[in-house]
Amino acid sequence: MGFFSFVSENIGQIGSLTLEHIKLTFIAVLVSILVGVPLGILISYVKKLSKPILGVANIIQAVPSLALLGLSIPLLGIGELPSVVMVVIYSLLPIIKNTYTGLENIDPLTLEAARGIGLTKPQRLFKIRLPIALPVIMAGVRISAVTAVGLMTMAAFIGAGGLGYMIFSGIRTVDNAQILAGAIPACLLALFVDWIIGMIEKLVTPISLQKDFKGNYEQIKKSRRTKKIILGAFAAIIVAIIGFNAISGAVNKNSGDSIVVASKDYTEQIVLMNLYSDIIEDRTDLNVVRKENLGGTQVCLEAIQRGEIDMYIDYTGTQFMSILKHDTNNDTNEVYEICKKEMKEKYGLDILEQTVFDNTYTLAMKPEVAEEYGLEKISDLKSCASEFTTGTTLEFLNRKDGYVALCDYYGLNFKANKGMDSSPRYTALENDEVQIIDAFKTDGLLKKFNLKILEDDKSFFPPYHAIPTIREDTLEKYPEIEDACNELSAKLTEEVMQELNYRVDELGEKPEDVTRDWLVSEGIIEG
Repeated sequence: MGFFSFVSENIGQIGSLTLEHIKLTFIAVLVSILVGVPLGILISYVKKLSKPILGVANIIQAVPSLALLGLSIPLLGIGELPSVVMVVIYSLLPIIKNTYTGLENIDPLTLEAARGIGLTKPQRLFKIRLPIALPVIMAGVRISAVTAVGLMTMAAFIGAGGLGYMIFSGIRTVDNAQILAGAIPACLLALFVDWIIGMIEKLVTPISLQKDFKGNYEQIKKSRRTKKIILGAFAAIIVAIIGFNAISGAVNKNSGDSIVVASKDYTEQIVLMNLYSDIIEDRTDLNVVRKENLGGTQVCLEAIQRGEIDMYIDYTGTQFMSILKHDTNNDTNEVYEICKKEMKEKYGLDILEQTVFDNTYTLAMKPEVAEEYGLEKISDLKSCASEFTTGTTLEFLNRKDGYVALCDYYGLNFKANKGMDSSPRYTALENDEVQIIDAFKTDGLLKKFNLKILEDDKSFFPPYHAIPTIREDTLEKYPEIEDACNELSAKLTEEVMQELNYRVDELGEKPEDVTRDWLVSEGIIEG
């Protein structure tokens, strides 16, 4: 699907995500100004504090944004709050530094004259120092505001929405149209924010201190009136957006019992989230709030323990190996029973019936390369592994059933490995930058790129059946959820999941449309 056709079909979603992005960015920048400017003023008066405060701000600026966001999840949870806090922290340095610099570089003779006419310290600050320093302060605000627009795309990583949702969706499905549909509005928004801040700078800076002042008071006053109207309209829009979100949130909370069902950040997870959400809504009186694209297993686990979500869909192998830290085990039923028992004991989470399909790990490559080397099974790689570069997800590199353990188990010595995010490894394979990738058996991208799956002939990988994971107190309150989910789990085969994933990844259909269409066509729910 081309960019323009994608935009025309999804203009409503792009618009709503843009409004979310504006709201989050506005709040973050406003808080940054309210914190940063007073800190800049403080260190201009108390010189001993300047080095520690600026030093801390510099250190924070050096921490990768994604790492800071991840570290904030245990403290602040998921959603808008940690996203805003992360952007505020990153936005403080330019504001603090420019405020301090602007106040420090004022001509001492000017300040001496102010003292000479009897102005007090507060009067000198508000009538002399701040007006003169405003151009420098506003330069810092402009830098922070424009940076905040880009940083806020990370909000989608923990379910806060914004234009990052569209970008991450495009990366996940290797769809450039979706990536551009999120990136272009973000770029335009950054330019618009820069223009708005520039307009505010003109308004708050005294006329006599403006660079283009040439004694033309009336012309400048007329221009300022126009700018005030524009800014007033923009402020009204922001207030309306925040107010509408607050009202709609309150309405949703009061619209009957509801639960929050979440997904991780790839296609199958979003498909599963919608499947289980649809059947819960059909079989019960509950409303389901869907929270997509949480960054990964640990993000979902943190969120469900904090009570920010009620349910998410995990996999037996993930819980068995990554969460419960067991060694690999290929017995499907034993792995399931251990997960069911220990997740309840350690985390207060109930595990519902596992699905028929097993989305275990596998290795995949181009069919022509596999044919050239006569590769059908993973063990066949032993004689030629040194000729291949592998591309695997970062998570696969750090798992007990991942890359290192696999190489040891099969005796493989690859030429090199490149760790990367999930979907880009398919692009790397397509471009011959890598020759082998890790994949999931039901991944729709396998069909999209027509890849050869190598058989795990020595049964290294544990089973990865999907398992709805729900808070114990939620299931006690709404026991009817269990029957609905178990009914669906019995119908989800590998063929079904491959087809549903393919329709999203390759055909570009929306996950919520794909899942509802399949549920209706199978007679599981009514249309």
